Amino acid sequence: MTVSPEAQSTLMYDHLVSSFQEADVAVSGNVITGTLKFVEGGLSPAGPLSGDGYFLALKLTNIDSDATSCKVGLVPSEGTGMVEIIADPDKNLVAKITDKNTQVFTVVQSDNKGNKKTQRFYLGGLTLAES
Repeated sequence: MTVSPEAQSTLMYDHLVSSFQEADVAVSGNVITGTLKFVEGGLSPAGPLSGDGYFLALKLTNIDSDATSCKVGLVPSEGTGMVEIIADPDKNLVAKITDKNTQVFTVVQSDNKGNKKTQRFYLGGLTLAES
């Protein structure tokens, strides 16, 4: 599985990625670095992407070919838990960062034979820019 920042020109929840995430966001090994911009009101009127805060947009590629499940999410979660994306056609996501020092972006791939692979990406290298 490869995790990378979503393109700046991608429209997600009626917001360009560039409106909430700087072009310097990068994934190196298991650390995510770069700058997130404060978004007043959030990206959605309701749900986990609502309310003031910082948001991270990621793209997932190279999912294991025998994976029958691929769940992603922040641990600890602010309510959504791990979300299944195996059938998601674009394999991109937005997560609301509430505590970059304790939350970890986690990917769990599994197959129908009981094999499971977990990847964890640490967010402590993110900069949360003031509005």
